[in-house]
Amino acid sequence: MITRSDPMKPRLFYILFLLLPALAQAQETAHVYGKVTGTDQAPIFPANIAIPGTSYGTVTDENGNFELEVPAGEDIVIVFSFIGYRQIRVSRKLSANQRIEINQILEQTSLNLDEVTVMEQYDRTTTITRIDIKTLDMLPNVSGNIESILATLPGVSSQNELSSQYSVRGGNYDENLVYVNDIEIHRPFLIRSSQQEGMSFVNPDLVSSIEFSAGGFESSYGDKMSSVLDINYRRPYEFGGSASLSLLGGSLHLEGASKNRKFTHISGLRYRTTKYLLATLETKGEYNPDFLDFQTLLLYRLNPKWELSFLGNIAFNRFHFVPETRSTDFGTYRNPLNLVIYYEGQEKDKFDAYTGALTLQYRPTDNMTLKLISSAFASDEQENYDILGEYLINELDNRIGSETYGDSILNIGVGAMQDHGRSDLNAFVYTLSHLGTNSSGNNTLKWGAMWRHERIFDRISEWEVIDSTGYFVPYDGEEIILFDATKSKNQLFSNRMNAFIQNTYMIEKDSVRYFLNAGIRGSYWDMNREFFISPRATLSIEPNWKSDVVFRIAAGYYYQPPFYKELRYPDGSLNKSVKAQRSIHFVIGGDLVFSAWDRPFKFTTEIYYKKLDNLIPYKLDNVRIEYAAENIAKGYAVGLDMKIFGEFVPGAASWISFSLMKTEEDIIGDYYFDDEGYTIRPGYYPRPTDQRVMVGIYFRDYFPGNPDYKVHLNLIYGTGLPFSPPGIERYDLIFRMPAYKRVDIGFSKVLKREYSTLKEGNPFRRFKSIWISAEIFNLLDVKNTVSYRWIKTVSSQSGVPGAFAVPNYLTGRRFNLKLTANF
Repeated sequence: MITRSDPMKPRLFYILFLLLPALAQAQETAHVYGKVTGTDQAPIFPANIAIPGTSYGTVTDENGNFELEVPAGEDIVIVFSFIGYRQIRVSRKLSANQRIEINQILEQTSLNLDEVTVMEQYDRTTTITRIDIKTLDMLPNVSGNIESILATLPGVSSQNELSSQYSVRGGNYDENLVYVNDIEIHRPFLIRSSQQEGMSFVNPDLVSSIEFSAGGFESSYGDKMSSVLDINYRRPYEFGGSASLSLLGGSLHLEGASKNRKFTHISGLRYRTTKYLLATLETKGEYNPDFLDFQTLLLYRLNPKWELSFLGNIAFNRFHFVPETRSTDFGTYRNPLNLVIYYEGQEKDKFDAYTGALTLQYRPTDNMTLKLISSAFASDEQENYDILGEYLINELDNRIGSETYGDSILNIGVGAMQDHGRSDLNAFVYTLSHLGTNSSGNNTLKWGAMWRHERIFDRISEWEVIDSTGYFVPYDGEEIILFDATKSKNQLFSNRMNAFIQNTYMIEKDSVRYFLNAGIRGSYWDMNREFFISPRATLSIEPNWKSDVVFRIAAGYYYQPPFYKELRYPDGSLNKSVKAQRSIHFVIGGDLVFSAWDRPFKFTTEIYYKKLDNLIPYKLDNVRIEYAAENIAKGYAVGLDMKIFGEFVPGAASWISFSLMKTEEDIIGDYYFDDEGYTIRPGYYPRPTDQRVMVGIYFRDYFPGNPDYKVHLNLIYGTGLPFSPPGIERYDLIFRMPAYKRVDIGFSKVLKREYSTLKEGNPFRRFKSIWISAEIFNLLDVKNTVSYRWIKTVSSQSGVPGAFAVPNYLTGRRFNLKLTANF
């Protein structure tokens, strides 16, 4: 099936571009540059340099260097700060186009740790949180993905340590935007299980900044309903690199710059295998997961105004699995059961992805930046499996003291099943976009436009047969009926266009500062010929109080047009008339900066409500989302997020997050008949991501008097998620999984600190820094449930109904060693 449409050209895009020259007015500014060091002359990274109450601010690079644009012709106060150091305030008044150098020395106020996490950098006038990349250096991390740190933030749920996917404030995995250097990142389509999932696109070794918003984000970000993760890669100033090696794989990155620094490069190579972790699963067999990727960012400055850069990525992900046996205990204390499966067959998958992006940047003035970005994404995915399983379900002896305690005493089901799959998908996405920024006094104007062409080729052939005691399930007494079957072949070509414009403005009145960010974006998709407009705004107030507090309120429309999976019915056919889902965000929050025990802390809280309509109901199995492919539901999400961040231990920043959330939906006009023939209208029911309570803790400590010995603890608790049986049309029939509980802990020894000098002959003296870590994943060895295997039987010897939900558990406790070096 081929679908084509001619792109419509809405007038909004032309109007926006006609207005841009008039809106982009220049304003006189000046520049301050220099270096921030400690009393030992070692550069401080990333120190904060900002003008309080304005949008002017920056951070130092790894060499302590910075450059800051400031308003000209007025008295300004520049604040230099870094956790564990005394804050310095410098007053200046600069003339237009003046450049001055300020080299600032900061004095320590507490014990200094070389790898200390900087006090959370947070643009307090927006809903964006800035995360320090150094947090990941020693974080005990199963997946190796940068997204793992998000699971400890309020409003974020990630109940699968093998996956980089996450849900935010009741949204699903497909509702999150991810950008790297202004380029939107795409995920694989066919992945069913986190065992198949390789590394996320983002390479932590290359990252310079991480920004994240859980809702109420500005118009410059695209059309998704839940969150945005904005990553920028580093621009090096000299040769350097890093390498790491562990039981789960390794990584290498190199960076450098030409003598005149016109050309810079940074590249990273990663290899990862989860074979060691998957050996703890209850399905035993031969696991061979191999994940490899290479990324590079090349940048060349043509002249002071023009700059050209290229970002490239190649990822090869392979998963080969030959199952042998499985033994799982389940049920209740009063009715303990055991499932045993003997397997034949294998699964072989590949998920390859290629990304390339070319960016041309032009700075006509110091206040204005213009970008033209062209990018291409290609995905080559294949799933091939034929697995036969013969199973027995037995009742276990639960009599304490019995000689047969825990043994099988009664068989209540026996049968066989066969899973078959031959699916492949090829996707191609071509994008051309323009972004512009202009600063003018207290205003920062941003605008942009994008055109995208998508080509998707999809072929699915999946079926499942269940044979229970000689009967096929379902059984009609006459013929073999497949329990589940999907077969389809689709081709889809389409075009998308969008544009946005927004302005950030600051005004001060009666010593109270007001910050307003307001914008609008318009989008059009020629597949369903839908055009929509999304206004968004954020207002922040910084009162002139003794306490350092900021209040925020944000609201906006967030549409999410379907990409591909949302169009596909469970039987594989496409519904081309699906419209964009819509979420209206209302966010009220604030943060308070305070001191306790003579150490800095920040308390942040947000209350939110999201009105959802035009929803496409879906079911979630492991990481696979199966959509209903129709806009037939409405819903809501409401919650409270809180976080306290600071030095619980002097010189080591940690945080605690707590979230309450409820999200439900209602399929409009749905009903069913009960056993007595009465019509039942279900109304609202929990969505698959309805996690009511979430707690995340990231805690850092060190041995007193010897900060080279460190401890890092990562704790996540989340109440159980809803799930429903497969093969039924109802979405309101739900059960709940057990709560997700996980503790990872890491112990590290710094063998050489940056800027320290070792004796001649020491093997570590040529490294900038080097450390070794011992990690214990799933410290408490909790069996966390990720999904269920539904075992069917026609009848049993004791008359037990023929359906059993057998939990699929995640990984158990594992020990890991990791060596990391920077040079």
